[in-house]
Amino acid sequence: MAVTHKKRIWGWMAFDWATQPFYTLGLTFIFGPYFAAVAAQYYLGTGLTEAAADAQAQSIWGIGQSIAGLLIALTAPVLGAFADTSGRKIPWIIFFSVIYVIAAAMLWGLTPDGSTLFLMLFIFYIGFFASESALNFVNAILPSLGSTEEVGRISGSGAAFGYWGGVVSLFIMLLLLAENDAGVTLLGNAPLFGLDPDLREGTRSVGPFIAIWFAISMIPFFAWVRDAPSDKNPTPSMGTVLINLWATLQSVFKRKSLFNFLVGSMVYRDALNALYAFGGVYAALVLDWQTTQIGVFGIIAAITAAIATWIGGLCDAKYGPKPVIITAILILITVCIFIVGMSRQQLFGFPLEAGSNLPDIIFYICGAAIGGAGGALYAASRSMMVRHTHPERPTEAFGLFALTGKATAFLAPLLITLFTVMTGNTQLGFLPVIFLFLIGLVMLRWVNKDGDAAQWSASVSQ
Repeated sequence: MAVTHKKRIWGWMAFDWATQPFYTLGLTFIFGPYFAAVAAQYYLGTGLTEAAADAQAQSIWGIGQSIAGLLIALTAPVLGAFADTSGRKIPWIIFFSVIYVIAAAMLWGLTPDGSTLFLMLFIFYIGFFASESALNFVNAILPSLGSTEEVGRISGSGAAFGYWGGVVSLFIMLLLLAENDAGVTLLGNAPLFGLDPDLREGTRSVGPFIAIWFAISMIPFFAWVRDAPSDKNPTPSMGTVLINLWATLQSVFKRKSLFNFLVGSMVYRDALNALYAFGGVYAALVLDWQTTQIGVFGIIAAITAAIATWIGGLCDAKYGPKPVIITAILILITVCIFIVGMSRQQLFGFPLEAGSNLPDIIFYICGAAIGGAGGALYAASRSMMVRHTHPERPTEAFGLFALTGKATAFLAPLLITLFTVMTGNTQLGFLPVIFLFLIGLVMLRWVNKDGDAAQWSASVSQ
């Protein structure tokens, strides 16, 4: 039975639903903060002060993200060129999906004593690499799902659908599995399945949970999304792949709008990913939040992300992606200013009363802003890339999008790590993120709101 176009769109959106828990539960709100807490205790045991241990915990998390980002940057364009030349995307998505599921399931191994700390860090970022690599091929399918105007709405709806997946999965984890320091879930019960709170088995189950969620949620994708038979070609030689890639790279420098968008998005996406990666870590180390508190923060962020991303998709369809991107960046800059200027004891230098809940309230608001603006920024950037994409080489184009998104992926984590170590202050470590957003905002000045896909296509065909 033939798959309808509507089913193909829903199948494509299923990927966002399937992978979002890795970012919501893994990177930001459950595994990331748990890793930071385990790492901080590990370094306390080596004789470091609490502040130094917190800084070191944040540093190794950032190093892992930097290395994974660099690997993605190096491999994405080549894999994209290979996929476009052969016409095959689905086999690559299957390959990286298998790696992703295995890596996620293995995160169960992060025990509270820190004995597997560095192994789990390695495995987590293997999963991160696999997820991001699969995403590049999935994004390359987007241009075939509708017109330029429709793509903005589809991208926003897909991202919003994904965030709702993050909300649902986070609710399940907090209500039934993830325990706080008292050994109970948000419902006040022990974790399901007899999981031992003393060994943090409820929190550690986040890895297998992510793996199972992905495996089930990807069924619609693999059922309804196929490579177009007309696009399939014999497996190309690496020489052919590299020649095509070189031609594309040369064309980038000829296109002012494309070049500035890739560079600008490279910087602001790096800053956004840093907020995602370190937001939960910040809450654990600076505000002393427990897993359940961070989880509630995540729910707020994910719900606002789902709503704001959907609205952003509608605005994208009506006004184009550029105004959506600019608005989102301005909101995120404001958030960063509060993160830098706030701790448990003070707000912009003004001391707070002992036990004040003002930092908690502000950071909950920041979480909502990060989720909403970040989701809209991601979807609108994906839509803007479509407007700059060679119609015959979408995977290669999104490979370049991934390259620029990850080429400096080490930069924000490195700068956060550097500033954290230099100042000995966790919140001041976020200061460089503000400047990265500002650079990205300035670069958008030279980006054509309607893109330059036609010009790029002409330049490559010459």
